[in-house]
Amino acid sequence: DLIVHVRDITHPETILQKATVLSVLKNLNLPSHLLDSIVEVHNKVDLIERYKPTEEGALAISALHGHGLEELKEEIEKKILTATGKKILAVNINLEGPQLSWLYKEATVQEVEVMPEDGTARVKVIISNSAFGRYKNLFPN
Repeated sequence: DLIVHVRDITHPETILQKATVLSVLKNLNLPSHLLDSIVEVHNKVDLIERYKPTEEGALAISALHGHGLEELKEEIEKKILTATGKKILAVNINLEGPQLSWLYKEATVQEVEVMPEDGTARVKVIISNSAFGRYKNLFPN
């Protein structure tokens, strides 16, 4: 669904390495949308003072120090959701009904926050548009 190209930005041949990787990927006859949506990651930015990527859309990280990893995670999540036609939603459900069980079968449940005072829960899910349509038809409230 997604290619993440992580480069050692401190390597003296980093530009040549990028060209080589892109050449290999193109020779694999991958779908063009996959090649067009590559996430470019510049790693080891902690070794270069005040590093700023010159390439459009590149993300600067330091895996060693954790710098930029949250932004990388968000970018990967966004691109994966787009590529797979899914979205992240929070839905409120009645715990006495079959909604939670249905969501576990038809979606990816990420989080369940139970409100015991009224027997409900707030459920965060990753779900396809078609599954969410079925959910709304089955559980209109």
